[in-house]
Amino acid sequence: MSEKVKSMAGKNLSKLMIKGYMDLHEKAAKGAFCVWIAINVPAEIFAGFDNVVYGVPESHAAMCAGKGIGVLQCEKAENTGYSQDLCSYARIDIGNLTDGSKDSPSFGLPKPDLVVSNNNNCALISKWFDVHHREMDIPHFIMDIPFCYEPQKQKDQSYIISQIKDLISLIEKLSGQKFNFNKFEEAVFHSWEGFCEWKNFLELAKEKPSPVTAFDSFVHMAPFLTLRGTPVLKEHFKILADEARQNIKTGNLPVKKEKYRLFWDNIAPWHQLGKMSKRLSQMGANIVGASYTSCMGTVEGSFELYKWDEKDPFEYIARMMNSYMCPHGMELRYSSMKGAIEKLGIDGVIFASNRSCKPYSITQMDQQKRISDYFGIPAVMIDVDHADARKYSEENAFMRIGALLETIDSKRKN
Repeated sequence: MSEKVKSMAGKNLSKLMIKGYMDLHEKAAKGAFCVWIAINVPAEIFAGFDNVVYGVPESHAAMCAGKGIGVLQCEKAENTGYSQDLCSYARIDIGNLTDGSKDSPSFGLPKPDLVVSNNNNCALISKWFDVHHREMDIPHFIMDIPFCYEPQKQKDQSYIISQIKDLISLIEKLSGQKFNFNKFEEAVFHSWEGFCEWKNFLELAKEKPSPVTAFDSFVHMAPFLTLRGTPVLKEHFKILADEARQNIKTGNLPVKKEKYRLFWDNIAPWHQLGKMSKRLSQMGANIVGASYTSCMGTVEGSFELYKWDEKDPFEYIARMMNSYMCPHGMELRYSSMKGAIEKLGIDGVIFASNRSCKPYSITQMDQQKRISDYFGIPAVMIDVDHADARKYSEENAFMRIGALLETIDSKRKN
């Protein structure tokens, strides 16, 4: 079988990511103030400074796992005393620093002058970043973001905005640079436009057969993490959506004989994307949507795009700090998934119980029952770890996925 030809969007992604990491290292080497952030810290604020750059340890860890060196990096951290029970992203990041990033595909991240974490999306990350705070003797700013059991309250939004402004003041003090509101506002607008194109791409999953797979969205979400606030975000996601539309016309579809339309709940298993995608395609199964990538740019309890009025950029980025699954209560998560299942015509759901992400996984058994009871569609739970391949069994996972597909077939006959 010939190798799969990389798509135009795939080629563009490779170019963007290589250039992004090279620019990050080059600017830091020339004296730029460098910040490491958690994935939902509003990176647009850094565009308001003349010479501030940022790196995302979670994104770098996912890349290491995707390149097949996740276990190697985890073991380095474990050899220094860190437990396998810790998130594999944290172990990869800490392990990577034990030997100067010698195995990293991007030469790691440049040494930070500041680390910024939060406490609503990941239960571990503030403690993880505290390791860097102690080992590198650098400041650690922790954003306290209220958990959501309902749409974000005004008092919570005001509280978040006050912390964003405190962070800006801290960077001004540490870097000696002044914050430019107009540059920041422009960056927020770039991110907003990027979200709009991202949603245009995901909307195409409604087509039958779908030109979109969750594996596409897993891979192509990367610029959202590392290039927020830049015009290339919109440009790349537009290329992605346009190419998917063209594939509908030409019939160049990821699963040509699409028999099963599935939905995925949890973070991607980065070390298995290629193998899992290929094997599912051979079974006629397409994971057409995923909660992990559908929530970007959305509101609580829905995967629909949050319609920004393009007025106050601080209000917008404060609202976006809740556009993730982990900081949402069970009712909000259920409402989001319910809407996606109805819109995409889902036949079955794969709940990926993630050994490394307890906040994402903790409600899944309840969600599985509710989804199955409400829609009358089958759902299955498989064990994964997003970056540690030692905690994943392909045989066990596909035994359960196979049973899911058989159940779908059986229900269609009855």
